[in-house]
Amino acid sequence: MTIVGKEAIKKFFGNVPYTAELYWLFRQQGKPINRFSLQHLDANIPMLVEQAQALREQAQPGKKVFLFATLHYWIEHTALLGLALASQGHDVTLGYLPFSEWRTPINRFDLRRQNIYARNVLGKIAPLVNAVSFISKRAPYVPLSSELEEAVKQVSVYDTQYTDQIEDIDPASDIYKLRYRRNRDAAQTILAWLRSQRPDVVIVPNGTIMELGVCYRVARSLKIPTETYEFSDQRNRFWMAQNSEVMRQDTNALWETRKETLLTEKQMEKVRSLMMARQKASLWENFSRLWQGVPTQGAEKTRKNLGLDERPIILLPTNVLGDSLTLGRQVFTKSMAEWIERTVQYFVAREDAQLVIRVHPGEIKTRGVSMVEIIHRLLPELPAHIHLIRPEDKVNTYDLVEITDIGLVYTTTVGMEMAMSGIPTIVVGNTHYRERGFTHDPDSYVNYYKLLGSMLENPAKYRLLRDRIDLAWKYAYHFFFDFPRPFPWHLIRMWDDVKENDFRKVFSEQGMAEYGDSFRYLLGDKLDWTTAKYID
Repeated sequence: MTIVGKEAIKKFFGNVPYTAELYWLFRQQGKPINRFSLQHLDANIPMLVEQAQALREQAQPGKKVFLFATLHYWIEHTALLGLALASQGHDVTLGYLPFSEWRTPINRFDLRRQNIYARNVLGKIAPLVNAVSFISKRAPYVPLSSELEEAVKQVSVYDTQYTDQIEDIDPASDIYKLRYRRNRDAAQTILAWLRSQRPDVVIVPNGTIMELGVCYRVARSLKIPTETYEFSDQRNRFWMAQNSEVMRQDTNALWETRKETLLTEKQMEKVRSLMMARQKASLWENFSRLWQGVPTQGAEKTRKNLGLDERPIILLPTNVLGDSLTLGRQVFTKSMAEWIERTVQYFVAREDAQLVIRVHPGEIKTRGVSMVEIIHRLLPELPAHIHLIRPEDKVNTYDLVEITDIGLVYTTTVGMEMAMSGIPTIVVGNTHYRERGFTHDPDSYVNYYKLLGSMLENPAKYRLLRDRIDLAWKYAYHFFFDFPRPFPWHLIRMWDDVKENDFRKVFSEQGMAEYGDSFRYLLGDKLDWTTAKYID
């Protein structure tokens, strides 16, 4: 039978009551469906429930908590978190959408199979956690306010940018229409549920894209305290935000609390060690990511290999198009690509300088349009003083930093690191380290060109003074080591982490000394940045 024929049959049976459920029960014998698998959660539920029930017997009644998730890995993580919170006496509901993919449509037959499978697994965490399928409990039509309607459209734009890794999207495209339809359905269902149930706090991972972003916006429209969380490349740490999107990396409160405090020598050494690992393309402590594909080769060798001379070098390291840390980060530009195009055009006539564009190495693994393609559409032949380093080129970005006179960035962390090296850096995107006192932050193209022109006249004049360099190092320490909060279960190695940190260990006296504040903040206690939790 052809794929088309199978899809037609599924479409027909998807509208016949109980067919999908009976198929899953008798033909699949309760097994996972394709990529939508909760098997690790299912295997660990007996142990988790046993420990949670024992802990709950000693706990006082707590808050009414609503967790929301979609996609199998977030459903597993929020179920784990929900059981943890229930063990501490909280009344927990987990709302979920049993989608395995956000990029492609799913026929109703397969969706119903995934739904009954999820209900079967998540039913095992009752009565500790009330798991509610928002596919099964679709509410009657609920009109959305103009504010929420715009929010749904914005999330759908982000979804399209993130999925296709582009910045200019077409509302008539299949992916936008798919995301808008799903996001709008989710908004109506979540709105109806939250209005009727009014939890004390909503906890949602990410909070920017997909139905996760919709849930965040609906909860905030109802003025319900809402916590968002995500994971970086550090084990036993997570990012979290209160009443804001965690991917915005809002460090305002942290920086206001810490900017006047001097770093200790131990803290400085910790930053130095991390920076050295980033430069040498090696792993460091609990970080699980290599920041460079090749070790450093030395500044002069890099200069020679690229054919660079003594004219000022301007380094422009790009972000990956559609990366979640670039979504909605415009300050005065239409997009990152537009800014890069206009910057290249500016430098065409500036033969007194050398522009080096370092396309993000992460593009090797992306599906979308490359910055290489965008630049070559603009200028098929680049002038000799404009150098384009492709994602796959064996060049260490930190070798480029060492020979750079001026940095130009959108939101990449390389901008902060250039400032740490004393390099005057212009930041055009709304990144977390913008306006912290060690970068130049124009608010219009007029100011951007004026500042850039002035810097090119005398780059040495703009070299950062020692106090500004020290400020950049101080900020880097707090961003890397204080902004990520202690948390026992990382999304990527969740079940390995559970083996090392089960509920009994996490909620022991020692465990609560490490993780207790993070759980309290997730439940709505105001974040307090006056004390550090990173263990030196």
